[in-house]
Amino acid sequence: MNGDANHRVILLVEDNPDDEALAIRALKRHHIGNDIVVAQDGVEALDYLFGTGTYAGRDTSLKPTVVLLDLKLPRIDGIEVLRRIRENESTKLLPVVVLTTSNEERDLLDSYSSGCNSYIRKPVDFLQFSEAIRQLGMYWLLMNEPPPT
Repeated sequence: MNGDANHRVILLVEDNPDDEALAIRALKRHHIGNDIVVAQDGVEALDYLFGTGTYAGRDTSLKPTVVLLDLKLPRIDGIEVLRRIRENESTKLLPVVVLTTSNEERDLLDSYSSGCNSYIRKPVDFLQFSEAIRQLGMYWLLMNEPPPT
């Protein structure tokens, strides 16, 4: 089990402060009251997942229930973050949803070939974005059965 239902964490990997704020507001607006950890670049995301750097000493047995991963990130891009998640024994089964504005077919192909569970293009409109986030939260946190740890 991926922690108890009271400790389901979303790791939001997003460098755009507006998209970060919209995602958090949408989740809270729809009463998806889980903990949301925000990483603003690929290095910070990997540090959180593997208990290194800023997150040295973090209990890495507590995995996020789902990672919402932007692709266009500073320092280490989303595809490389995804590859490192899949290469590591402790995180290889972690659900990862790519959430991006990219319309590039190459990004779609790279995301799936690197092991993403889902690829969603961010709607530009706030109401559509809010609804997409609500559906993501409901599905990945409430309906999806996570892999055993």
